[in-house]
Formats: sequence, structure tokens, C-alpha cells
Amino acid sequence: MPLNYLDLFAGAGGLSEGFIKAGFHPVAHIEMDRAACFTLKTRSAYYWLKQHGQENVYDDYLNGRITREEFYAHVPLEVLNSVLQRTMDENNLDEIFGRIDELRDGEPIDLIIGGPPCQAYSLVGRARDEHGMIGDSRNYLYRLYARFLEKYQPRYFVFENVLGLLSAKESNGDKHFDLMRKTFSACGYTTETKVLNARSYGVLQNRKRLILIGKLGGSEGFYPKIEQMPTDQYLVKEIFDDLPSLQAGGGVPTPVKTKPYHGTYLYRAGIRDPGDRYEMVSQHYARPTNAHDKAIYHIAVEQWNHSKKRLMYTDLPAYMRTHKNLDSFLDRFKVVAADLSYSQTVVAHLAKDGHYYIHPDIRQNRSITPREAARLQTFPDNYYFESVSGRPSRTYAFKQIGNAVPVNLAFSIAKAIRECFIHPDDYPKETEGIIHFKP
Repeated sequence: MPLNYLDLFAGAGGLSEGFIKAGFHPVAHIEMDRAACFTLKTRSAYYWLKQHGQENVYDDYLNGRITREEFYAHVPLEVLNSVLQRTMDENNLDEIFGRIDELRDGEPIDLIIGGPPCQAYSLVGRARDEHGMIGDSRNYLYRLYARFLEKYQPRYFVFENVLGLLSAKESNGDKHFDLMRKTFSACGYTTETKVLNARSYGVLQNRKRLILIGKLGGSEGFYPKIEQMPTDQYLVKEIFDDLPSLQAGGGVPTPVKTKPYHGTYLYRAGIRDPGDRYEMVSQHYARPTNAHDKAIYHIAVEQWNHSKKRLMYTDLPAYMRTHKNLDSFLDRFKVVAADLSYSQTVVAHLAKDGHYYIHPDIRQNRSITPREAARLQTFPDNYYFESVSGRPSRTYAFKQIGNAVPVNLAFSIAKAIRECFIHPDDYPKETEGIIHFKP
């Protein structure tokens, strides 16, 4: 029997995709963002169609031969309805529980995964808010998470968030991290935490995340040993080498054929499928640039080429600055250097400021495309990012991709959690880097 899980605050499904790859079964995804919910529905539809030998329907949709409504009509309603678009609060939890109980049909919930929106905990978010996010309602979403633990009593849960959670405080100085773990402890869970860098788990990106794992009952020392996937032998250029070259404003959202690929990373990371009969990618189109964009790109590229230093906002001449904030969020211009073994963190706001791609042989002075960003996040090439309207939108895609947990990081965590279910007594445990809770 597959192990069943719920995904809370699911976003576009990066965390969930890793658990599906590891053999877990999603009972429901709960997410408030409408576009992300369509993405989750489309991915759920893809898996159902693949299971039933109807992948041609998915191809028809990506190529624009049928509408989203026509595409969804090929899939059972219970598959689409497993994605619940909800802004969770105490007033609608009973309704959500009722929908989940219908979907699980008496089966247990073995695992809960997910992490609340990070803005209230992030250092950038706190720096930009005049009150430092103190009192922000998003600080307390973990209490709703705890309600799901109380209701379903899964054997494990995985809670993901930014490192800023470790230092975020109440007005009286109490740390949200400590309050959160006390709440989970009151639900019957022992919790342990570790900071993981996606770069160590098959992702060519320097992206650190706090991964808290809870176990029902038990004692300290259970945090599973998560197998690393070193990537130092690869360069970022391998992510992009088989994609068609583009200028700013070029490309199309519909599938295009890739160039011949002779590497190994895209297969090892699960981005490209060795059995993919089409070798096509969608959403490979760059946003247009104006004269102001090009001037900033030029400075960013020249500074990187000259000193290997990434452009900070304060490096720009005053007349080129369009934001008043000179104290935080200064690294909004992120150069993706193809000749390094990792990139900077892919962020949700890249639709506006962006990452700029420098190829060692061909200078592509433009923002990266949604497909390039998705590959940096190790999403499979057949993963499609939806908009609200059903029409292609770089803005919606970038927001979802930047907020997502890299799929390969999620997959590494999921494999370790699965072994905890199969071999609870003799599966190897982590011994270093664990943050223990002291109530």
C-alpha cells in the first residue's frame, strides 16, 4: 500500500513532486494561491493521464490544441478536486477536514508535509516591514498546521521554511521557532531540525532551508540520514546547453524542440526523461527588456566578468535606481554564471528584477526564462506552471518557481522519510547539525 500524505501550503508543488517521486501518494494539496492551484491540478491530471496511457492529451494541451477546460474534462473530478484552494483559518478547518475525509475514504494519513508562507519569518521580509513583521498573522500559521497533526496523527511530518525562522520573535522576545516546537510537542510530536543546502542534494543552486521533522511519540535522535547527491562535477551551463538560444523578448510558451544533449546531469537530476519521445520543453520564453533594463544588465555582466562580483543595488548610479530601499534586498540583480557549479538562489520576484544568464561562449544579455528557472529548481521538463486565466504568463510562473522547494531536495528528504516507515529501528540517523528542542 502506498503511504498517504497531505501537503499544506503546497505552493506549486515542488515539495510534493519530490514525495511523489519517492513513492508517496498525495491525498490532498491545500493552497490559497489560485494560479498555483491550477498548476497542482494540471500536474495531478498529468499523473492520472500517464497512469492510464493517455499522455497524448497532455501533449495536446501543452501545444495549445485544446483549452485547459477541455484538458481537465479528460480527468476524473476527484483527481482535480484533491486540490483545495483555501486560505486556511479557524473558521474553515472543519470544512477542509470534511473534504479530506471524503478523499481519504477511511485510509490513514501517514505523513503531513509543507511550510507556511515565509515572508513573516524571512530576514528580507522583516527588514522591509516597519514593524519587523511582529504581529503579522502569518507568524502563527503553524498553529493551523498543528490542528492537522491533532486531527490525523500522522507518524511523521515535514515542516519546511527559511532560516529566518530561527531568529523571528514576538514583541516580548519569545522566538516563534520555540513556540512552534512547544505547540508540536503538545500535539504529541518529538521534533528535530537541520539546515539543508539544496546544493548538497542534486541541485545546482545555493539555497538553504530549515527542515524540521516531527515524529509521533518517541525520543530524540530520530532525524533520518538524508543521502547527499554531490554536484561539484557539473557546471550550471549544462542546465541550459540544450535549450534554444534566445534574445530578450524571444521564445514561445508552447513546446519547442531541444538541441542535442550529451551530458548526464539533466538525466541524473530527473529534469530530462531518457525515455522522452519528444525532447521538447515548454515555457522557454524571455521577457522583453527596455533601455533601462539593458543598461543594468550591462553593468551586472561587466562587473561579473571583470571581478566575479555580483551587482548590488547600491552599486548602481543614483539615477538608475527605481527603488527607495537602500538597506535591504540589495542583491535583486542575480547573475547566473554558467561557468560555476551552482547559481544563486532562484527567487519569486525574478519576474520583475530577474536573474541574468551569462554563457561563457555566447553572452545572452537577458533575463532567464521560466523553463531555465524551473530547471535550476530541478522541476522536470514536463512540469507546467499555470496562470489564473489559462493563458501563458511568465509572471505567474516565476512566482511559483521561485517560491518552490527544489524538487531534488524534496526527493532526498522523501527517500529518507520513506525508509523510516519501512525500517523504523535500523535506518541510519543523522548525528551532526541537528537543532534539538529544549522546552
